[in-house]
Amino acid sequence: MLNSNFSVAVVVSNGKRSAMWYSEKLGFESSVQGHWVTVWPKGAGWKIHLCQKPKNKLEPGNTGISFYAKDVERTVKELKKRGVKFETEFTKTEWGSLAMLKDPDGNDIWINEDAP
Repeated sequence: MLNSNFSVAVVVSNGKRSAMWYSEKLGFESSVQGHWVTVWPKGAGWKIHLCQKPKNKLEPGNTGISFYAKDVERTVKELKKRGVKFETEFTKTEWGSLAMLKDPDGNDIWINEDAP
């Protein structure tokens, strides 16, 4: 089921450059896995997803909210039993598993694989 880890997107013009700033200036840890760039304070259970977008705009409905689960597939199945509708079904990628649901107002909420 969902745990206490989460990430929030912050729109930036250059993800790698911003990650370097957070690391150098704020002492944050960072991870760059393709387009998925995250930063966080050491020991934190949350991360900031540095979401690189032109014109500093997220696509409509993208809240940037991600919850983490050790077993995304099982979590999706459990949430579907509760009537949750998924916009993006359980998907495995080279960087981890994910799914995306929409809240009653159409806002996107991601479920991502919790890093080991």
